[in-house]
Amino acid sequence: MPDVHLLVLIHGMWGNPSHLAHANKVIREVKGGAQASGAELEVLVAETNKDESTYDGIDWGGERVAEEKTVDLEKEGRKVTRFSVAGYSLGGLVARYVIGILHQSKFFETVKPVNFTTMATPHIGIPRFPSTFSSISAFLGPKLLSRSGEQFFCVDKWSPRGKPLVEVLADPDRIFYQALLLFPNITIYANAINDLTVPYVTSGISAEDPFFEYKKNGIKIDFHEKYKHVIKSYSIVPSSSLAITKEPRSWLESIRNMQGPPLPPRFQYEFPLNLAIYTLLPILFPTFICLAVIRLSFQTHKSRSRLRNLEAESTGDRLVHIIGKLESELESAVAEFYDDPQGTPTATSPIPGTDLVDADDSTAFTSTEEKGKSRLKPPSYQPLLTSGQLQAIENLNKIPQMKKEQVFFEGVRNSHAIIVCRDPKMFKHHLEGEGVLRHWADHFEL
Repeated sequence: MPDVHLLVLIHGMWGNPSHLAHANKVIREVKGGAQASGAELEVLVAETNKDESTYDGIDWGGERVAEEKTVDLEKEGRKVTRFSVAGYSLGGLVARYVIGILHQSKFFETVKPVNFTTMATPHIGIPRFPSTFSSISAFLGPKLLSRSGEQFFCVDKWSPRGKPLVEVLADPDRIFYQALLLFPNITIYANAINDLTVPYVTSGISAEDPFFEYKKNGIKIDFHEKYKHVIKSYSIVPSSSLAITKEPRSWLESIRNMQGPPLPPRFQYEFPLNLAIYTLLPILFPTFICLAVIRLSFQTHKSRSRLRNLEAESTGDRLVHIIGKLESELESAVAEFYDDPQGTPTATSPIPGTDLVDADDSTAFTSTEEKGKSRLKPPSYQPLLTSGQLQAIENLNKIPQMKKEQVFFEGVRNSHAIIVCRDPKMFKHHLEGEGVLRHWADHFEL
């Protein structure tokens, strides 16, 4: 019986395994019959952290998936020798937590990590924008999405020192980051435009969004001939060489040219049903909002109850407890440093070619942070990133083997589901993401 190259697929918020069914189908078609180094591909679509369980946070989702990874294979007596993981949306953050658990348990001492992939994942959380809607979302999200919402919007105090989990995941001193460095192939796919759920700056790990005004800023985009919607390269024309743009359309002209309200796909009908929907909007919209808030509040209440039970039953071997112990040891080491400054060795960074700033050099740290802020300060239409998010971007972009792939779905209301063909049976236009999945499968190292 050949050894196994295990690929774990992890869906996103409110998700279930069916959301990655098409991705599973494509990777099996492309790599299922092949073998490399005597290993046969086996795909596991994570099931233990689905639907309402996704409210319970990145960490508890990761704990569940880590336990699930090899249960069936071990029962069959098959040996896993190679490991890959791909996460969609929230699933990408869960994947980064999972590999930290595996690394802590010495899993990668006997199993070779190969491919790490994320698609439309909020790597730096959900950033705030200078808009009323964004402010409301940042206020309600942590309250209506339980622990996951707190972690999305970086208001959680996950580590004993009070750092949000998203920042801890991107910390070079932490096991999550060190586990990520073990993978020779790291690829992140990001929607360049029209992702209303996970904006480009967080899925593409970038402090600025070059695609935000793509119709005006003169950006030139070349696409892969073989992979539809996948960007091969792009370049921005200097502003001095741009032609003078037309004045913005008047409010009346915008109303005349408006195609209709931004309704979800399932409510977009042809004439005359569309007229009935538009007529009922004053009633349907507030009713929908009320029902959504009630449902989210109910699920959050259930999640809080589950979390209390999970915390009460948990043992001291969870990563949050281990990290707490390490931070206590670090504080002791700092205290010893002040007692004996000559006896402390210099720390080195796990990132090739970089060094860590001395922990007690507050002047150097402040200077670096201020330089980062001035260098990465976004324009008014760019997100309002925190210093922690900027640091996470800087840390993650130092990973030498990381490849970024931008995806460009024009003319759609929300491209978030399209990138993985999430539900092609109900929404045919989700199949537009087939080229993205083919690109991922063709570049997957078996």
